[in-house]
Amino acid sequence: MLKLFRATAILEGISYLALFGITMPLKYWAEIPGPNKLVGYAHGALFIAFITLTILVGYEKKWGIKKLLIFGAASLLPFATFYVEKKYLRSEKVD
Repeated sequence: MLKLFRATAILEGISYLALFGITMPLKYWAEIPGPNKLVGYAHGALFIAFITLTILVGYEKKWGIKKLLIFGAASLLPFATFYVEKKYLRSEKVD
C-alpha cells in the first residue's frame, strides 16, 4: 500500500500544479474552460485518495497525530506532497 501512497502523493502534486499553473490560466485568461474541468475532477479524486491513504497507511504504520497532520497540511500546499513523499515516504520500510 505504501507504493500506491507514494504514487498518489506524486500524482496529486502534479494535478495540483497543473490545475493552478495551466488550466486555471486557460480558463480565466484564454476563456477555455474544458481542461480545467477535467483536471479539476482528476485532482479532486487524487486529493480524496491521498487523504484516505494517509489515514490507512498512518493506521497501518502506527504514525502519530503530528505526522498525520503534516500529511494533511501537505495536501493543501503546492509542492508539499513532493516534499512529504521524499522526506517521509521514501525512507519508510515497505512491508
